[in-house]
Amino acid sequence: MERNYATYPSLQDRTVFVTGGADGIGAAMVLEFAKQGARVGFADIQPDKAVAVIDQCRHAEVVHVPRFYEVDLRDIDALQAAFTAAIEDLGGIAVLVNNAASDDRHTWQEVTADYWDDRLNTNLRHYFFAIQAVAPQMIEAGGGSIINIGSSSYMMQETMFPGYAIAKSAVEGITRTMAREFGADNIRVNTVLPGWVPTDRQLTKWWSEEGEAQTLEDQAIKRRIYPDEFAQIVLWLAADDGAACTAQQFLIDGGRF
Repeated sequence: MERNYATYPSLQDRTVFVTGGADGIGAAMVLEFAKQGARVGFADIQPDKAVAVIDQCRHAEVVHVPRFYEVDLRDIDALQAAFTAAIEDLGGIAVLVNNAASDDRHTWQEVTADYWDDRLNTNLRHYFFAIQAVAPQMIEAGGGSIINIGSSSYMMQETMFPGYAIAKSAVEGITRTMAREFGADNIRVNTVLPGWVPTDRQLTKWWSEEGEAQTLEDQAIKRRIYPDEFAQIVLWLAADDGAACTAQQFLIDGGRF
């Protein structure tokens, strides 16, 4: 279905940084921000997919072509160096979208101490250190918006990836703690949680006919929820339109809960 989404004048020329922006929901957010005229930087570990995202933005004839920073977000020094480079390349970052994650399947029996650390490093730790990297210049600029992408998996009591679900549940703790920390500095911090979104990764690695049928039965809206739809609430939170909203959690799942 063709959708006529809102345009946010306040996002024109606003600098946005998205982690995990080379595919899936992250790529959709990069494209949607670029369509708004924002100056977008994004980090990922997948340079080939990043090129495809940039080509998609060029095809959409965006005003500012996004800048890609290849970095493994588990390497905190490299992560913070990427933010330093982005601030120099694009200007002060007004919007941070903490998105990068990996929902690899595993059972509780097979989790080792090293794998546990990897799940938290992949799905949680870099959120905090990304905030640490951008907050000082947001404070100096007089405000900003931080949007943490969570997951509804822990709310559903999913059993297929305990390390992932537990890490994602802690995203809400980061949001509420840092929203209070930065409220006086006019920095807003919110969480957005996707339900099941049929990205290429989900369809290639995890999809089953039975699983999708159960999802649609559980949802109030009886259709798939797409990445560009999910991105719209993130745009609103990044724009001036969401200026009074902080410490909140938004669930975009077609009414599954």
